[in-house]
Amino acid sequence: MFRTLFNAIRQKDIRKKLLWTVFLIFVYRIGTHITVPGVNAAALQSVANSGLLNILNIFSGGGLLNFSLFAMGVSPYVTAQIVVQLLQLDIVPRFVEWSKQGEVGRRKLNQATRYLTIIFAFLQSVGITAGFNSLAAYGLVQQTNNVTSFLLIGSVMTMGTFFAMWLGEMITEKGLGNGVSMIIFSGIISQAPSSFKEIFNENVLQASKSQTLNGWIFVTVLILAIILVIGITTWFYEASRKLQIQYTRSAASYGSEAYLPLKLNVSGVIPVIFASSLISTPQTILFAFQSKYANDQWFKVLKEVFSMQTTTGAIFYTVMIILFTYFYAFVQVNPEKLSENLQKQGAYIVSVRPGIETQKFITKLLLRLSFVGSLYLGFVALVPLIASDVWGLNEKIGLGGTSLLITIGVTLDLLRQIDGLLQKKNYVGFIH
Repeated sequence: MFRTLFNAIRQKDIRKKLLWTVFLIFVYRIGTHITVPGVNAAALQSVANSGLLNILNIFSGGGLLNFSLFAMGVSPYVTAQIVVQLLQLDIVPRFVEWSKQGEVGRRKLNQATRYLTIIFAFLQSVGITAGFNSLAAYGLVQQTNNVTSFLLIGSVMTMGTFFAMWLGEMITEKGLGNGVSMIIFSGIISQAPSSFKEIFNENVLQASKSQTLNGWIFVTVLILAIILVIGITTWFYEASRKLQIQYTRSAASYGSEAYLPLKLNVSGVIPVIFASSLISTPQTILFAFQSKYANDQWFKVLKEVFSMQTTTGAIFYTVMIILFTYFYAFVQVNPEKLSENLQKQGAYIVSVRPGIETQKFITKLLLRLSFVGSLYLGFVALVPLIASDVWGLNEKIGLGGTSLLITIGVTLDLLRQIDGLLQKKNYVGFIH
């Protein structure tokens, strides 16, 4: 890893992309410390352990605890992406048509995603402002009875989300990695030291003398568990199924045979990000009606389902990860297009007939790979949540599985992209 980064820094083009990425993330990090006008962020300390606050903090990089310009992070943008991709599945004919128009259609879909982002961001901003203001004994918003104050705060936070979305797009275009994933990654990394310090203080420094040994054992086991999860997760991300490809005689100049690798976890870390973002949206809506319907049975049921701090909510969250793993696998690898591309290149999978047979073979293979990949993603995300709920552990430990999956996935994707750019650079240099 360090060798790859060292080689990347030596290349001017890659170094420029890396500096762009660092600069844009630095701008985002500054925004997470600028509190929205008309808000007393200190009032949030009384609800610092709220489940919704912790999950949204993953997407905002601590911006919500400061009730900053980027308090919503990129969560509304991710939710909008999910909705737009779902609408392309023969639900909205115009969206289906755009999805087949190449670059022009992609720009139209991106524009629709931006409009939906504004709507979701405003609704979520007003929702969490009203909800946290209620939980904080009406000490968050300085002018509680003024509707204009809530609309102004919602508008400012919406603009912050839109700017965060733009930063993400700039990282994708001019920097390294997927912009949205990089922003979430930077937020998790920035909170990691303080989260570990809080867990250490809670279990060791603030524990009684009789419990100090147990605290040290707990922290040691936690560190070992993190190392084990990192190792297993890295192996799963790198594992792949290689399909032998045979070229026809007309394509003999390209070599007689090659391999098409399909990763065990085709979807990468995207299902975890999607599921986390989607489960936080209903939470935000419910949060706005917390004071009015808190004692109603239907409200209690929905709150339990859409909360990662309950066993029911954790299971629902895991199911969402599994479904998105299947969904995004077929977004990443379209069996029909892959079959067509192989035919155009004069190639075929060994022992599989070209055309419809190849399409069916790829579809079945993706289903099998997604089954294993989804179970692994769900297991890593679910176990810490269940453990946190059953044994009453720190809520940051419960979300640790999600954070680790995102961190490892983004890191590996970033290193893979840098390695690809280095190979391309060497290849071009060899030609010239």
